[in-house]
Amino acid sequence: MPLSMYSASVPVFKRQLTAMLGWLDKAEAHAQARKFDAANFLQARLAPDMLPFVSQIRIASDNAKGCVARLAGAEIPKFEDNEASLDELRQRIRKTLDYIASVPAEAFDGSDERDITLTVRNRDPFTFKGAFYLNHWALPNFFFHVTTAYALLRHNGVEVGKADFLALGS
Repeated sequence: MPLSMYSASVPVFKRQLTAMLGWLDKAEAHAQARKFDAANFLQARLAPDMLPFVSQIRIASDNAKGCVARLAGAEIPKFEDNEASLDELRQRIRKTLDYIASVPAEAFDGSDERDITLTVRNRDPFTFKGAFYLNHWALPNFFFHVTTAYALLRHNGVEVGKADFLALGS
């Protein structure tokens, strides 16, 4: 049986977003144990020219919901980019999970050949077939931001490891 576009996307997003909820719990516990404000994580960066932790979570969320909507031929839900706490980031992740769970597998039928057009700032639009978009744009971008968020927490002392990243036990 061939791998469906739904199976190659939605379960991957669900698993990793759920793992991220666990990372946020660990970050909150880390801050409480060391008696500092967990909001300090929001602006964490590995380099001065990179986007902060809060943006990494937002963009991972946007990549997941955007990919699912595009492949399903639906309108992408818009979320405010105003999260100012780990709890608000959790809420955003949960809204993303709720959205991707609401899209039926049948909506992905034929999406491997559907034209997906993206407009990236200051560039001409890109058009991909759905399968190429998923495998070579959406998933790599999603995991880039997920991995960066993980690395920022790890760099700031949060005890997350490979099992947390891979969502082992989830």
